[in-house]
Amino acid sequence: MNGDMGTDVAVEEALTRAAAAIRSAREVSLACHVSPDGDALGSMLALHHVLRAAGIRSVASFSEPFIVAPHYRELPGLELLIPPDRFPREPRVMVTFDSGSLARLGDLEPSAKAAGELIVIDHHVSNQRYGTINVIDPDAAASGVLVRRLIGRLELPMTRDAAVCLYAALVCDTGRFQYQSTTPAVFELARELACFDLPIPELSRTLFEEHRFAYLQLLADALQNAVLVPDKKFVWTKVSQADLARHGVSFEEVEGLIDVVRRTREAEVACVLKEGADSTWRVSLRSLGSVDVRQIAERQGGGGHRFAAGFTSDESAEAVVAQILNAL
Repeated sequence: MNGDMGTDVAVEEALTRAAAAIRSAREVSLACHVSPDGDALGSMLALHHVLRAAGIRSVASFSEPFIVAPHYRELPGLELLIPPDRFPREPRVMVTFDSGSLARLGDLEPSAKAAGELIVIDHHVSNQRYGTINVIDPDAAASGVLVRRLIGRLELPMTRDAAVCLYAALVCDTGRFQYQSTTPAVFELARELACFDLPIPELSRTLFEEHRFAYLQLLADALQNAVLVPDKKFVWTKVSQADLARHGVSFEEVEGLIDVVRRTREAEVACVLKEGADSTWRVSLRSLGSVDVRQIAERQGGGGHRFAAGFTSDESAEAVVAQILNAL
């Protein structure tokens, strides 16, 4: 809580409405954003597990490319996900996770627009509040935090599988309890989840520390080609489709590259551009704090947080970097 009683009351009211809508539904349709990260996947799977365990029908999916990054392979319930082409076209009750806009849902955007009740669960201040029920708290460390509160409002028991997924959501979006979002409440939730006998060492390794040798070789190239702009305290690098093909690395495997680049001592802002299969650039930005990278991302049609944000561009990598430098 941030002391903003208006915000807190709005979140509590939205949670109550969301719980009522879910309890009254014959089936709940769950969706997270394209190329899901740990918070998006973990949040969605956690509610999926809890609903199924309580006998409430639910389906869960995300847009093409329907591929889960390899470091999330230990999350229980991945086999329960359905391809996006099997997702209900007109769901009575739909819940989205960690998705700041309809466009971030990709192939599932039409389903969201056609939903009878659309519940949006997110912690991005840039969220466009596109739902009929918006459970949005920018002070929450992760969307998974709001899912835990929703589960409590539903008065449904937690399961071990749900706890594993929520723990993944929490550690991914707090940078393993390193970011400013790490509050006493975060540790309290981590303690609750850890009581479910979580495989913490195995999760930590697969989520953060384990990579194929091919990825390490690509990483070496990306760091070799990184550019430091001292007067702007800015560092950036890019990974093209040609780079991925040369090393035999998938797009999903390079998600964590930004966390290596941001270690540059001389840089206040770090940036990684990754070329998608459609030739557009997925741009990730990280800030140590004095620069609000969300504002930069929003100018380009993206969003995020003060410390971590992103956007997509169909311009050249050099043009994108020039725009960022101009904004800085």
